[in-house]
Amino acid sequence: MADTSSIEWTDATWNPISGCTKITAGCDLCYAERFAERFRGVPGHPFENGFDLTLKPERLLQPFQWRRPRRIFVNSMSDLFHKEIPTAFIDAVFDTMEKANWHTYQVLTKRSSLLVRYLRLRYGAGKAPSHIWLGVSVEDAQNTVRLKHLKAAQASIKFVSFEPLLASVGLVDLTGIDWAIVGGESGPKARPMDEEWALEIRDQCLRDGVAFFFKQWGGVHSKAGGRLLKGREWSQYPKVPTPVQIEA
Repeated sequence: MADTSSIEWTDATWNPISGCTKITAGCDLCYAERFAERFRGVPGHPFENGFDLTLKPERLLQPFQWRRPRRIFVNSMSDLFHKEIPTAFIDAVFDTMEKANWHTYQVLTKRSSLLVRYLRLRYGAGKAPSHIWLGVSVEDAQNTVRLKHLKAAQASIKFVSFEPLLASVGLVDLTGIDWAIVGGESGPKARPMDEEWALEIRDQCLRDGVAFFFKQWGGVHSKAGGRLLKGREWSQYPKVPTPVQIEA
């Protein structure tokens, strides 16, 4: 758990799970894998197992330690809906998010069909609470099916991370989506993002009334290209109820 984060759209990170496996082109140069593998084999290090999928039950209750409300990116170093994560462990993560409800949780996945299935099982005909934001990653037009899954998901707040944006996503229907993030890839072999791809998404957000957040251009370092798009920063967030303030 990190009390602060360099990720522009969140305040903190919480990783009750670390490690993942690659499924599409957006995973090819995974920043989390690159970071974790640096510490493989270091005794006692949180990433002693490198980027192997690792459950960390000792971290399940960490959000209760923070009394001031935060936006918390859940599993920045994994994917909560990885098929090898037991449903009971996902339940435990959701239990914490539901009970420590003064925070806002940002859950992002590439396993969008598993997200839909899980929410249906957990909430029946209802929806996830509005302080738990559920989102999918979409890196190109080939993977816009994840957006279709998200639109069908029983989530109160839905968001899409177009990062790393590797190609045009084309015309997409963003109605029913609350928030869109766009970002270029970062790292030693980062693939460049075309301005037109980003503007295409921005314009469709404006058309469909979706909050738009331009995270970064990317490059060798994540901050290398800055985050101005057509001369301005875009840092919009979805409109949701204010989290309950808990006294320290």
